[in-house]
Amino acid sequence: MATISDVCSCPHRSYRLFNPEAKRLSSIPIFPEFVQFLDDDIVSLTALTLIINPKCRQYVRYATVTQLTLSLYLMTQCQLKLRHSMASLAQTLDYVEDAERIHSCRHCTLDQLVLKLTERKAVTYINFHLQAICRDETVAV
Repeated sequence: MATISDVCSCPHRSYRLFNPEAKRLSSIPIFPEFVQFLDDDIVSLTALTLIINPKCRQYVRYATVTQLTLSLYLMTQCQLKLRHSMASLAQTLDYVEDAERIHSCRHCTLDQLVLKLTERKAVTYINFHLQAICRDETVAV
């Protein structure tokens, strides 16, 4: 069972996996055997990719995600669940933008989708909190 210190160190551990200067990106295949260990959103993206693009079922490289992408996704999930500051999330969004440039190739479909999902989750969280701040200021006036 995870302790409070384990949960609080989650973003730090995910960040250590993140290395934007890595020359070679380690890929993690999304095989059916691993699906049980993955987040529902990543499983859904993988399934949609496999359904829509038949090449993804033929070539393993289409059904992989890099360690960089998965680390950014996990880091963002930790930040959202632990309610980290918007500045922390903004920094992660910068990392996601860098990773999107790295994964601009046509064989990186799943990476691109997971990075877009990561970006969308962070932006939605930030927008929600900014709107709440604006509402609070309007009420105070």
